[in-house]
Amino acid sequence: MTATTSRAGERFRTSDARGTVRIARASFAGKGRETCAVLVVLVLGAAAGLVTPWAMGRSVDVVLEGGDLGDIAWLAAAMVAGTVAAAALGGFGLVLTSRLFETGLARLRERMLTAAMRLPLSRIESAGSGDLVSRATDDVSQVGSAIRTAAPAISGALFTVVLTMFGLAALDWRFLLVLIVVLPVHYIGARMYTRDAPPVYRESRVAMGERAHHVLGGIRGLATVHAFDLGPRLARPIDEHSWWVARWELRARIVVNRLFGRINLAEFLGMASILLVGFVLVDRDAVTVGVTTTAMLFFLRLFGPMGQLLLVMDDLQSGLASLSRIAGLIEECEEYEKTGTTGQELPQPTGREVVARGVRFGYESGPEILHGVDLTIADGEHVALVGASGAGKTTFASVVAGVHPPTAGSVTFGGVPIDRLGDDRRTREIALLTQEVHVFSGSVRDDLRMAAPEASDERLSAVLERIGAAGWVSRLPDGLDTEVGSGGHVLTPMQEQQLALARVILLDPALVILDEATADAGSAGADELERSAEEALRGRSALIVAHRLSHAATADRIVIMDDGRIVEEGSHDELVRRGGRYARLWEAWSRGRS
Repeated sequence: MTATTSRAGERFRTSDARGTVRIARASFAGKGRETCAVLVVLVLGAAAGLVTPWAMGRSVDVVLEGGDLGDIAWLAAAMVAGTVAAAALGGFGLVLTSRLFETGLARLRERMLTAAMRLPLSRIESAGSGDLVSRATDDVSQVGSAIRTAAPAISGALFTVVLTMFGLAALDWRFLLVLIVVLPVHYIGARMYTRDAPPVYRESRVAMGERAHHVLGGIRGLATVHAFDLGPRLARPIDEHSWWVARWELRARIVVNRLFGRINLAEFLGMASILLVGFVLVDRDAVTVGVTTTAMLFFLRLFGPMGQLLLVMDDLQSGLASLSRIAGLIEECEEYEKTGTTGQELPQPTGREVVARGVRFGYESGPEILHGVDLTIADGEHVALVGASGAGKTTFASVVAGVHPPTAGSVTFGGVPIDRLGDDRRTREIALLTQEVHVFSGSVRDDLRMAAPEASDERLSAVLERIGAAGWVSRLPDGLDTEVGSGGHVLTPMQEQQLALARVILLDPALVILDEATADAGSAGADELERSAEEALRGRSALIVAHRLSHAATADRIVIMDDGRIVEEGSHDELVRRGGRYARLWEAWSRGRS
């Protein structure tokens, strides 16, 4: 891995209008036939909806002209037929529209989750898990809400408006003069709304992401929060960001209320104008009373969809703000893959030796943590990192794992820089297991198969037996079929770590990095978990951030770190004989155990 520019502290980007449209269009690729079907059904439904107001207006003329009951009956039948046809076509169009847009939403969600999985972990850490979770939950929910409400409404309303305007023109072109009064009000209202709403909704989404970041931090450390009574302290930033969410939501509601006021004004002016035009035309015998009635009914039908278009702009703007955030995440992944190793012929490692040369690292907002660290891990060698808290052990382990790129120096695997291995090869060859493991939601079998999807039950059972977990797994309510993770059977910290170690064996990497992975087992299970870890590391290289010196003592080589530097190195016996830092640590630790 070579030095790269750090992006720590940056949130995921928000895409511009062009990028958002590009991502949205890609979600509907190959749906041309379905789109044409939707258009045809919506046009026919809008045309059928004009039959009823036309028949009602014609009925007025029939009555005024002294027509017979048969004419009224035919017109009544036309009303019924038009209403039924409009309802049926409208419902069918809604189904087709929903199916089309829901398919696009599913594709968009899949692309976003794929992007989140393919981005480097260092980028996700710098942006914050709250920002990512907010985009995957709140933003996807907002886009889904817009698709389910705004998209079908807009699709149907647009065709209704256009065909109704043609209908008014067919009655008498002068009825269209009313649009001179109505459209400016609508235009001003829509323009002011589209000017004011996007930044408000965008800031609202950002505020939700910040709140989610603080909420998730408290939930993940819930045991520590309870143990040290940190609830009130953690509640303060959550309260603060919740109030920011409330403020932006209130501003959004004010913007929407202003839009509704302009819609009501346009309704009043429109009705008054159509009546005035109709009165003048009837007075001049240019049209009949029935035609004027039809025009008024057409206009009322026109105004419903036009008002609906403006009413759903609230959902649409909120959905577009969320869509731009989702598109920004996808664009970051595309940019990363273009500038990374995707699509390139990757060099092949010539061995399994890991070499770190002159590794330096520091977060963008802080001082340098690692100061020119040199370390070689031979194939099959176990190296333990020992040092006080803050010595740089975990940071160095994460650099070797490829989580963070070094700001200077390099890390190679088999002679190939880590960042040139490619994501798939790197995650197969190097496994990082930390103190905080994750249990995937699903059965125990599904959790284990995350590392080896094709593994048989016999293979899974053999691995569990190998790490000493077969006993407690067999005692679970449903064995391998027992649901674990969120909402499932609760596992102990030791059981969670053993499942993670089993996944390591199934993955079969060349190098395993254990970052205090046995620290949460407790004294009762620490020895058992250390035996499980030794079994998982058998036959492969290992870099161990040691929590217990007994674990470090079994390593082939022990490296003592202090202030981001290696200060001692050697086997357990060699370091004890030297009488240096490790010897003093070992003596104190041994005295504490006796």
